[in-house]
Amino acid sequence: MLALSIAWRQCRSLWASGEIRVLLFALILAVTATTSVSFFTDRIQSSMQTQGNVLLGADLVVNADHALPAAYLAEANSRQYQTSQALEFTSMVVNADSSALAEIKAVAAGFPLRGHLTISKQSLTTAKGEPETAGIPARGTVWLEPRLAQTLGLKIGDVVGVGESQFSVAAFLLQEPSRGGDMFSIAPRLMMNSADVAATGLIQFGSRVKYQLLVAANPDSTIRNPSMEDFAKWLTPQLARGERVDDIRSARPEMRNALNKAQQFLGIASMVGVILAMVAMLLASIPYVQKSLDAYALMRCFGATQQLITQILLYQTLLLAAVGSVVGCVLGFVAQFGLAILAGRLFLETLPAPGWMPVVLGLITGFATLFTIVWPQLMRLRAVPALRILRQDLEGNVRSNGLMFLPALLVLAGLVYWHAGEIKLAAIVLAALSGLVLVSGFLAYAGMRIVRSFGRLNTNMQQFGVIKLGLMGLRRRPLLTITQVVGLSMGLMAILLLAFVRNDLLQHWQSALPADAPNRFMINIQADQIAGIHDLLSRHGIAHADIFPMVRARLISVNGHAIQAEDYKDDRAKRLAEREFNLSWAAQMQADNALVAGQWWQAADAGKPLLSLEQGLAETLHLKLGDRLSYDVAGTPLELTITSLRKVEWNSMHVNFFAVTPPNVLDHYAANYITSFHLPQGKDDVLNALIKQFPNVTIINVAAVMTQIQSLISKMSYAIEFVFGFSLLAGLAVLYAALMATREERMRESTLMRVLGAAKKQVVLAMLVEFLCVGVVASLVANVFTNVAAYYLATLVLDIEYQFNGWFTLQAVLVTIALVPFAAWLVARHQFNQPPRVLLQSI
Repeated sequence: MLALSIAWRQCRSLWASGEIRVLLFALILAVTATTSVSFFTDRIQSSMQTQGNVLLGADLVVNADHALPAAYLAEANSRQYQTSQALEFTSMVVNADSSALAEIKAVAAGFPLRGHLTISKQSLTTAKGEPETAGIPARGTVWLEPRLAQTLGLKIGDVVGVGESQFSVAAFLLQEPSRGGDMFSIAPRLMMNSADVAATGLIQFGSRVKYQLLVAANPDSTIRNPSMEDFAKWLTPQLARGERVDDIRSARPEMRNALNKAQQFLGIASMVGVILAMVAMLLASIPYVQKSLDAYALMRCFGATQQLITQILLYQTLLLAAVGSVVGCVLGFVAQFGLAILAGRLFLETLPAPGWMPVVLGLITGFATLFTIVWPQLMRLRAVPALRILRQDLEGNVRSNGLMFLPALLVLAGLVYWHAGEIKLAAIVLAALSGLVLVSGFLAYAGMRIVRSFGRLNTNMQQFGVIKLGLMGLRRRPLLTITQVVGLSMGLMAILLLAFVRNDLLQHWQSALPADAPNRFMINIQADQIAGIHDLLSRHGIAHADIFPMVRARLISVNGHAIQAEDYKDDRAKRLAEREFNLSWAAQMQADNALVAGQWWQAADAGKPLLSLEQGLAETLHLKLGDRLSYDVAGTPLELTITSLRKVEWNSMHVNFFAVTPPNVLDHYAANYITSFHLPQGKDDVLNALIKQFPNVTIINVAAVMTQIQSLISKMSYAIEFVFGFSLLAGLAVLYAALMATREERMRESTLMRVLGAAKKQVVLAMLVEFLCVGVVASLVANVFTNVAAYYLATLVLDIEYQFNGWFTLQAVLVTIALVPFAAWLVARHQFNQPPRVLLQSI
């Protein structure tokens, strides 16, 4: 109890004198930065996942070409999930003498489980101006997409025939969230109540129907739902032929990529908080230990043993860790709560409630950081000799062994991995940090050696003397100088890495899915119709891509061995082995394709049986360069040799193919053509003109899904901007606290300089020169390693193109060089306005 009592009284005394405030302030800021970013990113991740699930209408969808077993629904209900069911099939719908093909969706109560159906009960001319959300169509009524209503000349209240039944048109369907699970829409939608399906007589033996079971976690927080991943794992071994489980990541590759990249960025943002926390604590602990030397030397004079001093230090560290961690967690929660409210008003729907994991992470960060970084520093105090009371130059064996900081490095690595969520991301960041520490430490040491040589020069120039005085300040504190350079380099790298990755990610999204990306596909085009389609689209001002040929073929063997679905374990591989492929030909590789293996053909290769495959398809079917693939093209064999593998940017929404040959290879086979184009809103008359002039052409509408994907990516972009801005402010606050830790020592030096006759201007300039040197070294090293880490993160983790931005890098260097001296001046500016007598009394 004696040790605890002394530790408590000493903490109060140190707080009253201000000697412990910087350390505690740094700890609170560190935990606040970590928890607030963790709280906010956790809620943003949950929100993005939920909004992504809107594209499916659920968290998970079970699809099948036959009625689903009742056991699936029973298991979902036993887990207290929300459930709904739906049917999808195509059929002709009739209005008097007019008829049109429609994609019919029959939905049950509760549909959709995520998002809302948007309808209008006004006329078509005002439908888009009067949207409202609704449940599902009532029995005996249907909802039509405006395009279907225009084709059949229907209005609200008219009757439309579906199979053997007649239904009243109750509303126009403006938006259906669940269409994200099926990218291509060959015909417009008609939605009806599932209870009316039997009366239509359309579902017969052999009918092509897609059965769906939609599942979502219950939003009621009082119900503890088992993990949706656990339900998917339970389902997977139960699935029969023709059944599959889709979530947003498997159903929509575009959203899978976007969500993965966004979550990886948020993980990097959380890592920034951890790194800055460790840096701030390291810098704040050094002056705190220096100030405590006299107090513990006095305790040694009064007979305190090393064991008692160790106990006092232990209790003192626990008290600081508890207070700083708890206060930091509370402030972090308050900060993210305000940010979440602001974010919800700006660009997001209601964010999910925060979980408790960020609190646990904040407490672990606070205690682990303080003990692993500050505790080794405090252990130095045990060896302070009692004679230090008489001789201030004596510190005893207070020099730290570098191995004492090994636990701090291990804790940093563990926290970085925790935030990263994957070992590759954590390894790249840690490797870059390790290299940065070594290089920045070496440069700081080498710089001080140069300064030592520079100090031997004599000069009478006043300005040069001030510079020399500032440089000598680096030499007087070698350990602190190296620590400052390393610490500032780590902090700057953390912030700059976040900025660089953010820029690359946002540019990738903007280029991958621009606002004018194709939202209509045209298939079944005949060769003699190409010129007419070009002319019609041009006359209406529609920009479109090239029209590509395609030949239907089935893969039958690889290197002479017959291919069978049973040869593959992967479900996708089995489906690919059974399906037909679209072969195409091209002289030049498309701009959204990249060669990853082999060589593209030359003009002289026209007519040669060569083949270029998409990389993912080749990996799924275990194909490689040099393999001979045999296809069956309408009963005629065709053998091709793989000479190249391509990476295809499917997110571009342009027409692309798994398999491409040189020109003239497929000339003897029947082919039709396909193209894509962007149809602006309000130009639906172009589609009517196309169908009227080319009735055999099928137009596939992907506009609804494109709108939803673009909306979600836009929201994720805002979230990333917001998290980056907050992380930047938190990082600057922590770095500012780290600079405050050196204030007392510099106050002593400036006081001595003022007493010896130095003017205030000279003192200020000397300090600015010193921190300018620190800022130059730290910024240059941080920018070099940031670019290296950003390159590997972009290419190995985020799988996006790395774009070196020289101008942005130069700006970062210049801003950093100016920011470090300015921040140091902000910390020490009040002492420059005081006379030397006041300063002497203060110390």
